Amino acid sequence: MQLDHAFTVPADPDTAWTLFQDLGRVAPCMPGAVLDTLDGDAFTGRVKVKVGAVQMSYRGEGRVTRNEATRTMLLDLSGSEARGSGTAAAKVTATLTADPAGTRVRVGTDLDITGRPAQFGRGIMAEVGDRIVQQFATRLEALLRDGEPVATTPSAATGTTGTTATVAAPVPSAVTTTAGSAAVRPAAEPEAVDLGAAVLPVLLRRAAVPTAAVLVSLVVIRLLNRRSRR
Repeated sequence: MQLDHAFTVPADPDTAWTLFQDLGRVAPCMPGAVLDTLDGDAFTGRVKVKVGAVQMSYRGEGRVTRNEATRTMLLDLSGSEARGSGTAAAKVTATLTADPAGTRVRVGTDLDITGRPAQFGRGIMAEVGDRIVQQFATRLEALLRDGEPVATTPSAATGTTGTTATVAAPVPSAVTTTAGSAAVRPAAEPEAVDLGAAVLPVLLRRAAVPTAAVLVSLVVIRLLNRRSRR
């Protein structure tokens, strides 16, 4: 499943590229994710998602490869459900380019997922991904501005209507070891990303057109029946 997203960071490309090198600071900006260990270019972490009343926690690992000349990062990720048979693997390519508003970040994801989230299909996953990426961008902007990402309520993550409260979320600090690696202090359990609530508006919007077509057809049939009786 190929997914493509883009967002803008209000910083020049050099500043944005420097920030993206620091996974310990950037990772907390991703909704539903927690970084557990960081050792050079390798890391482990957890992701929690929710579909209705069902929560799924994934544990996984990844490795990042950087190309400073093209300001491109490649993340090779894999994980599995902590309590279940679902799996997820992704190759994520992020490219930073200059933009009048700062830096444009284009993200391409080659996603292979099994289990319950796979039922949504590419179209819905792409739209849900847009919501998550935009929340990630909002937190990155706060990180650049205030030095801390901003955590939002579930309504902000899913795009539902309602009052949104924002609070500063602490960034897990990294302790450098003698080997030069970094061990991230264990973070609390991540707040689950509610995929069900995010998917519902998409499903309703997609269902609106066929539903309207059915209603129009019923009206036409009823009018024709009336005319035939005359």
